[in-house]
Amino acid sequence: MAGIRAAAAKKVRRAVELDEVDHEILRVLAADARTPNNVLAAHVGLAPSTCLMRVRRLQDTGVIRGFHADLAPEALGRPLQAIVSVRLQPNARPGIGSFAQRFAALPGVLNVFFLAGVNDFQIHLAARSADDLRDFVVKNLSASRDVAATETNLIFEHITGPPLTGDRQTGSDAGARKVVPRTVRPNTRPARR
Repeated sequence: MAGIRAAAAKKVRRAVELDEVDHEILRVLAADARTPNNVLAAHVGLAPSTCLMRVRRLQDTGVIRGFHADLAPEALGRPLQAIVSVRLQPNARPGIGSFAQRFAALPGVLNVFFLAGVNDFQIHLAARSADDLRDFVVKNLSASRDVAATETNLIFEHITGPPLTGDRQTGSDAGARKVVPRTVRPNTRPARR
């Protein structure tokens, strides 16, 4: 599954030009990725075909990396979450990319972050218990000759911020600006005979 995510995610190296309608599409989809296209189109004031074309462009350019279900690890028997910082041995650094892929494939790993600084990676994982967490660190990390050090931090609570939609506004009023949906008027011209 990690390979699927990595293959599907396009790396965007520069900002993509987005207009207000694109930003509103992103806000709606970030709040509910299951919003039907016809509802999304009506909300942003576009024809459904035009809206679908914009969503596909946002996907093709890598702005939208995917649509997914946000699963609760505790409901799946993994109530304990941790961030494990990993520092590799200096001689292991040439293979640093393969370590990220190997770590991401381990059971219970939710995310792997490649870092600048003292540590090389942070691994966000969900474990069944404290013993399961200890076994993960000992068997998969500490036992490796390539790992110089690990540091495990338990997560007491995970609070997510608002969806990142590319708005240039910051501060308390960042979410206050709304695009007023345009009314899609039916064709009112008389029919030609």
